[in-house]
Amino acid sequence: MTQPWQFGPLLGFDLETTGVDRFNDVPVSYAFVEFKDGNNIGGGSTLVNPGRPIPPGAIAVHGITDERAALEGQPLEDAIGEIVAGLLAASRDQTPIVGANLPYDLSMVEACAQRELGFGLLEAGFNAPVVDVLVIDKTYAKFRKGKRTLDVLCEIYGVSIDGAHDAAVDAAAAVEVAIAQVAFFSTTANHRSKGTLPTLDSLSVAELHQLQIGWHRTWAEEFSSWLVSEGKSGLSPDEMVWPLATVDSH
Repeated sequence: MTQPWQFGPLLGFDLETTGVDRFNDVPVSYAFVEFKDGNNIGGGSTLVNPGRPIPPGAIAVHGITDERAALEGQPLEDAIGEIVAGLLAASRDQTPIVGANLPYDLSMVEACAQRELGFGLLEAGFNAPVVDVLVIDKTYAKFRKGKRTLDVLCEIYGVSIDGAHDAAVDAAAAVEVAIAQVAFFSTTANHRSKGTLPTLDSLSVAELHQLQIGWHRTWAEEFSSWLVSEGKSGLSPDEMVWPLATVDSH
C-alpha cells in the first residue's frame, strides 16, 4: 500500500521579505525544512542581504535589520540561486512544497530569479506539487470567521509555534498544520460543505495540487466580487493564479 503523502518527504518553505509586493520586494531570509514520517528532520533559516534598505514596517514583523542583513546575509543573487536550486531539486523528486500563502513566496522567487539569474522557475521546469494550508483552510473552513494568519491556523489545528516570522519556524509550522489538516478533515464532519468536498485523506498529493488551483480561483473570484460590491477595486488577474504568478500576469 502506498504511504499517504503527508507521511512521505515534505519540504516546508518560507520567506521573510522587504515588503508585501511579491513582484518587486525581495527576501531577507529563507528556509527549507524537511519532514519525513511526520517528523521534522532538519533545516534552518538563512539570512539574505537584500542590497536595499529594509523598511521599518518589515523589520517590525521579522526583526531583521539592515545591519544584521549586511553583516550576516548572503548576497541576494547567491540566495536566489540557492532558493531556486532547492525548489528545482524538490521538483525533480516530486517532493511536495508546503507553506502558507505560497503564491506570495513562489511568485517572489520567480520574479527575483528572472532579475538576478536571467531565468525563472517555470522556464527551468518547476512543477513540484504544492500544498498551501491557507487554500485548504479557506476551502474546508469557508464560513469560519476571523483571521487566517499562520499563527491563527496553528492555534486552530493544534500546532505549537514559538517564534513566528522566523522563516524556519514558519516553514515547519506550515508542514505541521498541513499534516493536522489531513487528520482534521478526514471526515466531512469537520466542514460544512458535506458531500461537495473530498476528504483530505482520500487524495493523492497530485490530486490535491490540481484541486487547489480551482479552490483558490473560486475564493479569489468570490472575494473580488465582494470587493467590487463594496465599491472597491477587485483583485488583479495575477491574484487569481495559484501557486505561482508571473510579472507578465500582473
